[in-house]
Amino acid sequence: MNAKPKVLLIATIDTKSLEARYVRDTLEAEGVDVIHLDPSILAREPGGAEIDPEQVAAAAGTTLQAIRDLNHEGKCQAEMIRGAVACAERLHREQGLAGVIGIGGSMGTSLASMVMQAMPYGMPKVLVSTMASGFTKPFVGAKDIAMFNPVCDIAGLNSITRDAFRNAAVATAAMAKAYSPARAEGKPLVAISTLGIIDPCTVRVRQALERQGYEVMVFHTLGTGGMAMDRIVAERDVAAVVDVSLVEINDLLNNGLCSAGPDRAKAALAKGVPVVFAPGTADIIVAGPIEIARQQYPGKRFHMHNQALTAVRTDAPELQHLADHMGGLIREAQGPVAWFVPLRGFSHHDSPQGHLHDPSLPPVFSKALKAALPANVPVTELDCHVNDAQFADAIVEQVLAWTQARRPASTA
Repeated sequence: MNAKPKVLLIATIDTKSLEARYVRDTLEAEGVDVIHLDPSILAREPGGAEIDPEQVAAAAGTTLQAIRDLNHEGKCQAEMIRGAVACAERLHREQGLAGVIGIGGSMGTSLASMVMQAMPYGMPKVLVSTMASGFTKPFVGAKDIAMFNPVCDIAGLNSITRDAFRNAAVATAAMAKAYSPARAEGKPLVAISTLGIIDPCTVRVRQALERQGYEVMVFHTLGTGGMAMDRIVAERDVAAVVDVSLVEINDLLNNGLCSAGPDRAKAALAKGVPVVFAPGTADIIVAGPIEIARQQYPGKRFHMHNQALTAVRTDAPELQHLADHMGGLIREAQGPVAWFVPLRGFSHHDSPQGHLHDPSLPPVFSKALKAALPANVPVTELDCHVNDAQFADAIVEQVLAWTQARRPASTA
């Protein structure tokens, strides 16, 4: 008989014992084995968890009493997170987890989500959290975490929370029973950044590479997309990166909404993965509602994407700043880098059919870029728009040239 899939349950017995027992019973009734990790810091009920707080503290290289003696919730939490992640990683190595489910408020959510961040892509990760209807980015980050909103506080069981916990547990069990760890397809992998306003470019690149036998992963660059791409590049064997949507870096430099943080684009450069860069989406900064955008960026040109998001046109100072920033990053590159600059526009907005077109600015960026880059990094200027077939085909040609040795023996 096949062993039942193992699901890690993360819940504090000191404050969530009733809810943890209900979730455990539901999981077991659905046919999975449960391993309960209890990261409680307060006095707890004896028993009930396979991994108790003392074990969590020991995995962090300390003791539960020493953690309590810190007398600071943030510092205590940091130690228990460190121990919980170590326990979960060891458990997965030794026994093979098929899923993780966590329940909690802001503190429990923070800890459980950090454990989930350490688990592989594809493994089911479910979080029942009072934070699910709020600001979820700090918890989901770049990982495939599903969050369930319990509606009420996690303070006992009622007709609403009981359904929320049951639904989450049943979903976790079903996914765990169907889970099969991802296996490499044997194809060279290329990661591409994109945004809808440069889709004609990136779709053509993707389709061309797929026809040549590559696996292609495309990442939507609205903050977490670039973070996810960089994480995949760091973790997996990636043949090349086509980083042609730079709006997340613009937003980092100009206080936009979609910053992916200061490490955006560093993973491939540090690892020596070949990278094609292009200034797709460099023509915009992403801001909030247009009334707020006008206050934040006075004197700029705007395009209202929808009620929540506004595209703010970059001008020469922002493009110079972007060029300088990219030059600084690329000086540390451990592998080949090439730039392609479309001189007729950087996105659909920056086109004759768009709302923020300025044909004078692409040459300004290209000049600044050449001054900022190391001498060994080529800049290829193309007299076309980023969404023209000519531009996509030039990128594909460069990727194929770099990865010739890794291409399949026969192509479609």
